[in-house]
Amino acid sequence: MLLIGSHVSFKSNDQLAGSVKEAISYGSNCFMFYTGAPQNTRRCEISYDLTLEARNLLYDNNIDLKNIVIHAPYIINLANNSKKESYEFAIEFLKEEINRASMFGVDKLVLHPGSYVSLDIDTGINNIINALNEILTPNQEVKICLETMAGKGSEIAFDLHHLKRIIDGVKYNDKLMVCLDTCHLNDAGYDMTKFDDFLDEFDNIIGIDKVACVHVNDSKNVLGAKKDRHENLGYGTIGFDALINVIYNKRLENIPKILETPYVSTIEGGKDRSYAPYKFEIESIKNKTFNDNLYNDIRNYYNNID
Repeated sequence: MLLIGSHVSFKSNDQLAGSVKEAISYGSNCFMFYTGAPQNTRRCEISYDLTLEARNLLYDNNIDLKNIVIHAPYIINLANNSKKESYEFAIEFLKEEINRASMFGVDKLVLHPGSYVSLDIDTGINNIINALNEILTPNQEVKICLETMAGKGSEIAFDLHHLKRIIDGVKYNDKLMVCLDTCHLNDAGYDMTKFDDFLDEFDNIIGIDKVACVHVNDSKNVLGAKKDRHENLGYGTIGFDALINVIYNKRLENIPKILETPYVSTIEGGKDRSYAPYKFEIESIKNKTFNDNLYNDIRNYYNNID
């Protein structure tokens, strides 16, 4: 079964119910959201009534709660302990995010492993292991999905062996999974036009059963650039056909594929406007046909709605 969706918003006034409605409007049967802004730790109180409304919407639209993903905020950095209070805060905040995921009934929480900053990569990896050993418990339902990274700056997890070391070093590593990101992998030097070869390598190093979800993004960058700049499907260096092979790959058949491609921006009446591309990209994926008029289609659609 094709599981395809996108990142959707989460707002305090309608919370998960609003996220589900947005996902449905794009033709999704899975999706990902942040429980608050990804750049800060401000979080609203979770509403039982809105969560119940969301559950009913999911049921009515045949969307399985198991195919919903939460993304932890970017500011959590488990790799750098040079400031003890910041490191401890990151650990405690990730514990809170796990609890929030549990309250929604979501069991997949994507995490950027972290950046070692002024330290070295081995110390950074050990810091991640130590933090996860403090965070993970044997009975928790929520799995931490470590995301593959592009390798910009001092990021960890641009190499599959980094993830292998982290997983092997964590006591309750059955609570750890992996989120593949096609743009990040491309920018880290893994050729997405040879995705089956990549999956063979992943299976050999980590085990393909550890893949929990896939972020499907084209890249603005050449292979190995280590820059992390997402592009719309088929408009980047990976290409539409290669990404279709990722999405429809039999070995990842029942795993959620999540679009994080850029909004389409325009200036109208002297004002900047930006529009979500996901409805049209999902249609293109379902049809297995590249939309070479994507930007105009998006602008025309949203202008007619307005």
